[in-house]
Amino acid sequence: MTSESTSPPVVPPLHSPKSPVWPTFPFHREGSRVWERGGVPPRDLPSPLPTKRTRTYSATARASAGPVFKGICKQFSRSQGHGFITPENGSEDIFVHVSDIEGEYVPVEGDEVTYKMCPIPPKNQKFQAVEVVLTQLAPHTPHETWSGQVVGS
Repeated sequence: MTSESTSPPVVPPLHSPKSPVWPTFPFHREGSRVWERGGVPPRDLPSPLPTKRTRTYSATARASAGPVFKGICKQFSRSQGHGFITPENGSEDIFVHVSDIEGEYVPVEGDEVTYKMCPIPPKNQKFQAVEVVLTQLAPHTPHETWSGQVVGS
């Protein structure tokens, strides 16, 4: 017998594939604060407000089962995709996202609307309007359809 020491064969280290293992999303997880560390440019900031598309089924079901409120459109920006509704009872203005507007007209200041309310995560202390329906268009104000056609009322 020889006194040579036998060492185990050298195995090259494993390399991970070039593609990521987990799926990438166009947005970061809510509350991750990635943009504060410089990881995301300011134009790509994720919205903390759930849209109709990203809202959970349970939140949508709770909002749909809730009471219908009346209010007046205070302001709505089609280019920014959101606006505010002043409730009929005079309480704090309610946020509304473009995805929650029902019907063919873009809301303008003075339009009467009906809506339901859904809490805004993560603390659920504020609310946003959902299932917003324009019930009466503001008089003597031109209105625009979602397709861009201007209609006088």
